[in-house]
Amino acid sequence: MNLHEYQAKELLARYGVEVPEGQPCTTAKEARTIAEGLFDAGQEMVVLKIQIHSGGRGKGVFKDGFKGGVHLCKSADDVH
Repeated sequence: MNLHEYQAKELLARYGVEVPEGQPCTTAKEARTIAEGLFDAGQEMVVLKIQIHSGGRGKGVFKDGFKGGVHLCKSADDVH
């Protein structure tokens, strides 16, 4: 069975398990919009986690060749 982290968190929360907040999205534009809202609300940093079903950690690659799916973003411009 393959679950993305956001799906597992939804399932755990449904049964009363406390999980960290997060907002899933499917496009870069949507991620930027969410980040803009968080920064407008006073967040100083957001964590962008890219998740794919690829057969294991480190298997996915971005179009620009970058590897790694966790990015610390200090502004909405960092979310791209």
